[in-house]
Amino acid sequence: MSMKLYASLTFVVWLFMATSSLAQYVLDTNRERVDSDDEYYIRPAITDNGGRFTLINRNRSCPLYVGLENTDTPLGYPVKFTPFSRNNNDDDDDDIRVNRDLRVAFDEVSTTCVQSTEWRVGENDTRSGRRLIITGRDETTGSYGNYFRIVETENVGIYNIQWCPTEVCPTCRFICGTGGILRENGRILFALDGTPLPVMFQKKDD
Repeated sequence: MSMKLYASLTFVVWLFMATSSLAQYVLDTNRERVDSDDEYYIRPAITDNGGRFTLINRNRSCPLYVGLENTDTPLGYPVKFTPFSRNNNDDDDDDIRVNRDLRVAFDEVSTTCVQSTEWRVGENDTRSGRRLIITGRDETTGSYGNYFRIVETENVGIYNIQWCPTEVCPTCRFICGTGGILRENGRILFALDGTPLPVMFQKKDD
């Protein structure tokens, strides 16, 4: 085997291993690992789908709904991710990984609703039948409604957000769903069970 061929094969193996290693982590728009200690804006990966994720007062009452800004402007609220862990001493707790259960919460947001800004699965929309994403704590046993996961798409750095907390409860049978947009009276709501919305994560202050 020539040295040139050996070097080429070595590079291919290294590239494969590096790509496989990164694939288990969620990456932000700078191709850096998303960390639970930092804040991130969630925004669509495709234009014309809205802007950054935000809180929406849908019925002029609580709870508030998760949605998107109507335009791609520097508005919206950052979120923090908290990964599910059965071992609080896990060294990897700061790393946000794909296909792992986690909590999502808008950070540093002041609202008139005396409740958490954590995401959870809410009621079915009466017109579309789709499950809306609202804010607040799921008070049921297990708090399954508060756990989401980030899943990969075919493109590096672009993801879907899914509700399927099988890591929290491996024996449960959930009707899993992937998040997409639902347009309603000039608003853009985030809801399960429709066309998946590809998203990216932009670190705050970048």
